[in-house]
Amino acid sequence: MILVINLNASLDKRYELVDFAKGKIVRAKSVDNTPGGKGIHVANVDTILGEETVVTGFLGGKTGEFVAGRLYDYGIAGDFVEVAGETRSCLAILTEDGAQTEILEPGPDISLAELKKFRDKYTELLGKADIVVASGSVPRGVPVDFYAELIEEAHQAGKKFLLDTSGDLLARGIAARPDFIKPNRDEMEALRGYRLHSEEDVVREIRHFLEEGIEMAAISLGSEGSLVGFQNQVYRVTVPKIDCQNPVGSGDSYVAGIAAGFARKLPIEDILRLGAACGTANALEAESGFVQKKVVAQLLPRISVEKIAG
Repeated sequence: MILVINLNASLDKRYELVDFAKGKIVRAKSVDNTPGGKGIHVANVDTILGEETVVTGFLGGKTGEFVAGRLYDYGIAGDFVEVAGETRSCLAILTEDGAQTEILEPGPDISLAELKKFRDKYTELLGKADIVVASGSVPRGVPVDFYAELIEEAHQAGKKFLLDTSGDLLARGIAARPDFIKPNRDEMEALRGYRLHSEEDVVREIRHFLEEGIEMAAISLGSEGSLVGFQNQVYRVTVPKIDCQNPVGSGDSYVAGIAAGFARKLPIEDILRLGAACGTANALEAESGFVQKKVVAQLLPRISVEKIAG
């Protein structure tokens, strides 16, 4: 089973407008409400791929009830801790010029008692899981080293842990040596405190991660694909050119593909192809964190995986 942790779930509201003007009344052409959060995207894609998947985290209030109901409608198995605070909403405003403005609420305040309930649930679910994926931000009240604590417990239980976050959460998580991370170039530069000017710079940073005990480190290069270190090898993964509809959720879909590849015990080249195919398939859809299984299958042979350093 793939256990996905989404501590800061959301209701994602997507507004399509002709234009956006500050201080004016603006009427939306369309509105779409979907369950959101990076981990929920991961769980959705892994469920579509046919993997046994459970997503957990915190849900609260009427918004949390809505999110739980939509997850049920999508066929995603959820096992959340109910909290007193209200699950956040995140707004995406899309205009005809292609611009997207996002407004992200911080999320509810989590009490010590609610945090303990989650730790108990995590321990219970961890016993049934083969792979753990933790994605995204954390709500207020959750300590910055919380992911690191979850990583250590997973490793004590002999389970792989895939971490997809940023900032201090990523920095603290790296210290616990997760089995997988995937910062993009901007996140890497923020983490290291200096610019990466070339592919050689990116490869150097990947090697540093491998030396620190991280089994797999992927650095996203957007439409150019990614560079990935696994054990003592570095690979260039190249994706085909596509007519991108919506890139939001492609990183989450990539993580879902990597998790599914590990769950299936595929060779590393096939794991990388599956991750890249899922990320690319998401970009072909209007909905974030969604793929069509047949499209993933069609993309797989079009993904190039090249070993560039050993």
